Amino acid sequence: MSSPLAIALALLVAVPAALVQFGAVHVPVELGTLFFGLAVVGAAFAMSWAAEAAEHDIPRALALSVVALLAVFPEYAVDIVFAVKAGQDPAYAPYAAANMTGSNRLLLGLGWPTVSVLAWWVSGQRVLRLGRDAGLPLFFLGVATIYSFSLPLRGSIGIVDCVVLVGIFLVYAVLASREESSEPELVGPAATIGALGQTARRLSITALFAFAGAAIGLAAEPFAAGLVQTGKALGIDEFLLVQWLAPLASEAPEFLIAALLAVRGKAGAAIGLMLSAKLNQWTLLVGSLPLAYSVGAGHLAALPLDARQSAEVLLTAAQSLFGIAVLASMSLSLTESCLLAALFVAQLVLGGVLRAGLHNAEGGEVELIGFSIVYVFFSLFFLYQARRLVRLLLRNGRAKKPPGDNLYSHV
Repeated sequence: MSSPLAIALALLVAVPAALVQFGAVHVPVELGTLFFGLAVVGAAFAMSWAAEAAEHDIPRALALSVVALLAVFPEYAVDIVFAVKAGQDPAYAPYAAANMTGSNRLLLGLGWPTVSVLAWWVSGQRVLRLGRDAGLPLFFLGVATIYSFSLPLRGSIGIVDCVVLVGIFLVYAVLASREESSEPELVGPAATIGALGQTARRLSITALFAFAGAAIGLAAEPFAAGLVQTGKALGIDEFLLVQWLAPLASEAPEFLIAALLAVRGKAGAAIGLMLSAKLNQWTLLVGSLPLAYSVGAGHLAALPLDARQSAEVLLTAAQSLFGIAVLASMSLSLTESCLLAALFVAQLVLGGVLRAGLHNAEGGEVELIGFSIVYVFFSLFFLYQARRLVRLLLRNGRAKKPPGDNLYSHV
């Protein structure tokens, strides 16, 4: 597909949602939810292309963070809508946590393995080597992950958590901004936009950002509400729709960008993008939830986590720890990727079956805790294997290869 056609499609898919939202046409809630979901997808693509094209003038490490942040902004919008609604109606609290945990687990369980498999399929690479700049987000992701284990213990995500998690990201962003800049690795429509002259490029980027912001503002709230209504109308567990379908829709562009980079022989950059996205979501997204909840409640308050949601957060933290452990050797092998994917799919299938069978009954969190233990066990094993490089990460906040030391070899 040509770049102009791809951009045109991203803009046009928002038209049906606008017609429904402004009352020009009336459709069933299921179809309306589809239209609003497509508008979110189109906005996500537009925002991703614009953010990538803007990489020319900022350091690469910061560029990866900015691209990842803006690429998942639609996910933020949907989740914040659920959090605001939760402040007004406690029944929505599980949906806010579900959307956040689903999006985070998708990145590691589906995104990272996809890049690895594509790199192997295209070039025969069984082990992907991460660049030195990946050490910075990996270190801060580790800090955020260790802190996140306290959330299920307290059964809530509060204002203090917001300050800590957002603070972690801001420190990372400041350090990343000091990295040396390099030419961005653009693909598809982003490459077309990036090749324009400075004035045309900036106008195009501004226009795409404006469109994406308008589309997300238009579609995020009805899409979030429509998922819940659609689940009830079709007899589908609405919790599962919110946890998996919404993140798939809003993060599709990010997955596609990473896949294109991997296919074009730039798997290292693809993993860097996915790593930055994980850091963004595990800090800013989680940290924004209590603020959004407080807006809905009308006063400062913590987003409550029931037993099920506490277990969901625990599982997400454990998976994050496993992802860090896997990358602690500054590499990602095909075997490790398959293990990441296998654990994710096994929990997804078993969890979905159990939840549908239990119909939200108490006790479903036992399966989540069981998988959390498995993730922690594998994490400790991989961290021990990469213990020498882990010590460097803890000491320096980034990975550097000492002369004569083969720390970057795959264990």
